[in-house]
Amino acid sequence: MYKYELLIMKLYFCKQKKIYLFYMEANPNQKNSLKHVLFGSLIGTTIEFFDFYIYANAAVLVFPQLFFPSSNSTMATLESLATFSIAFLSRPLGSAFFGHYGDKIGRKFTLVAALLTMGISTVTIGFLPSYASIGIAAPLLLMLCRFGQGVGLGGEWGGAVLLAIENAPPNKRAWYGMFPQLGAPIGLLLSGGTFLLLTDSMSNEDFMDYGWRIPFIASALLVIVGFYIRTKITETPSFENSKKEKEEVKVPFLTIVKSYKNQLIFGTFAAITTFLVFYLMTVFTLSWATSDLGIVKRDGLLIQLFSVLFFAVFIPVSAVVADKIGRRKMLIAATAAIAVFGFFFSYFLSTGNIGLVTTFACIGMALMGFTYGPLGTFLSELFPTNVRYSGASLTFNLAGILGAAFAPMIAIWLAKKYDVSYVGFYLVTAALISLISFLVISKDEHKF
Repeated sequence: MYKYELLIMKLYFCKQKKIYLFYMEANPNQKNSLKHVLFGSLIGTTIEFFDFYIYANAAVLVFPQLFFPSSNSTMATLESLATFSIAFLSRPLGSAFFGHYGDKIGRKFTLVAALLTMGISTVTIGFLPSYASIGIAAPLLLMLCRFGQGVGLGGEWGGAVLLAIENAPPNKRAWYGMFPQLGAPIGLLLSGGTFLLLTDSMSNEDFMDYGWRIPFIASALLVIVGFYIRTKITETPSFENSKKEKEEVKVPFLTIVKSYKNQLIFGTFAAITTFLVFYLMTVFTLSWATSDLGIVKRDGLLIQLFSVLFFAVFIPVSAVVADKIGRRKMLIAATAAIAVFGFFFSYFLSTGNIGLVTTFACIGMALMGFTYGPLGTFLSELFPTNVRYSGASLTFNLAGILGAAFAPMIAIWLAKKYDVSYVGFYLVTAALISLISFLVISKDEHKF
């Protein structure tokens, strides 16, 4: 028990499901401090994205050899990236499940449960035997763990964003909302840095034998820290007010489909470019640079890590601008810039020039920061408090399916079948769809 009885054990009985949910709820008289709000939203997404990205790196560098042996290296990579896609397909399930309880029971319990779901799935990957040991069961178990990662992240992101913006002043929602977004570049820096450190400190044989497992298993330490921080956070004022005014709906998902389908549909299409540009800059670029441009894996990781700094820097920059001119205008400008950027893929990625590839990655990641920073706030503002967790999470994660689930595979196929310039055209097409969606989406001002 914490000081002043900060945490009170409560028992909830859900008649519909006939299950008990135990969770720790904060004392309603306890106020969230700015430090706890911002750090609590940041630490969770950092852990979740660290777990998510170490899989992305392993899917390119390790899994094709250990879990999908094939005489055709391209086919092995595509099979490995197919398991990468599974998490995007399961993320909406996590959004629906955790969003349901996040809108009915509270943000806090849901954030803790989602974090544990992601953490357990990730640590388990670190102990999986390879194809050489147990045959076809190895990739099947890998896919099951990847499914769990997606469910966990599907529930985590929405709750973390709401924790921030539902505690924010009206004129600083984008600024508060960008803190959980910073978890993405920080998680990527940690994951990429870990893989770089491991590849530098051990032989390739040792790395492929056991070294790649270390970041998966070590993520348990981060989960423990995140769990501790999350238990010290109280419910958001918006959720507490919604409960007092008895605004709860029976099934948030059905309410969204019935009453907010335009926000769900066009919000999803508006966000697809954000996902696509990110995974083209990370998974596709790393794969293309190391397999087709002749850049060694270590240099590929260094380029990626350096470019992520631009991603991190421009997230807060975009939030400041978005609070001044509006989230929609900021996102429209960023998406238009991404469309222009798509026409230059062939120029940057047709040769193995490290300078050109690095410049390409840095520009792409800077644009990613511009679009990612205010996105969480924009999507959350599309929905009222009583369905906001479900609505924002579903919109974000459905966009992940359309924009990212199969993006690395599609991009590699386009580059191999035609030319790398077609990958750029793929991005341009997505940007045009997002621009149209931003222009037509209906956005009402909902109470916070």
